[in-house]
Amino acid sequence: MKDKIEDIDYRQVMEFSLDPLIIHSELRIIDVNQVAVEFFRGTKDDLIGASPLNIFQETSKASIEKRIHSAYMEPANIIEETIYRLDGTTVDVELYCHPVQIGDILAIQTYVKDITNRKKAEKKQTEIINQVNELSSTIVPLLNGIAVLPLVGSFDEDRARQLLENIPLKVQSNHIQYLIIDFSGIYTLDHIVTEHLFQIYSVLSLLGVRSIFTGLRPELALFALQIDTRLTSIPTKSSVKDALLSLGIQYNFDE
Repeated sequence: MKDKIEDIDYRQVMEFSLDPLIIHSELRIIDVNQVAVEFFRGTKDDLIGASPLNIFQETSKASIEKRIHSAYMEPANIIEETIYRLDGTTVDVELYCHPVQIGDILAIQTYVKDITNRKKAEKKQTEIINQVNELSSTIVPLLNGIAVLPLVGSFDEDRARQLLENIPLKVQSNHIQYLIIDFSGIYTLDHIVTEHLFQIYSVLSLLGVRSIFTGLRPELALFALQIDTRLTSIPTKSSVKDALLSLGIQYNFDE
């Protein structure tokens, strides 16, 4: 027979919650709030008496069961999981559980928070970052053997490492002899990023590729030199046009 919670005040508190709440003890659900009933797309009778493990994927059940047992002693950390609704659909959620004493029953109260929209936003943001990173490592050919690498946006260690990994391969595959690396679209540098930039220059030099840095604003150039004096050995010009002129080339950017 299914357990019932007689504490009316406690039930009222549960129903005030905007998130689904599940009360379970000894791996059996003994109560849920109405939000949980609607969230899991079933009825209260479908949920009460069932195992809380039923909503989890098989690969997660063992770790979740261990987590539930430890939660009788102290609240468990918040985790993210993909769980099943009663209609078979899946949803990304954030879970938090802690022990509760209800009459003579020591139980676990689990909060279920739908994070579908947040996960979609994170995925979209990741896609945008990846697109920006891809654009920032795109070599633009100008003339035979000469290309420009325009750097845009925020510049951090991950992007610097990506450049170090990708640019030498792209330079070789495109038979580039001169690569103009233009900084006019970036605004920040730090010690780690500057180190990666010097490594890019060194690797390209070993490949027989001459690099020219352009577009470094005075404050960035001064900062870069303060943290790494080796950068004084790298040819620099104020603009891409000036870099091309130094190579004896007049290029019409309006064409």
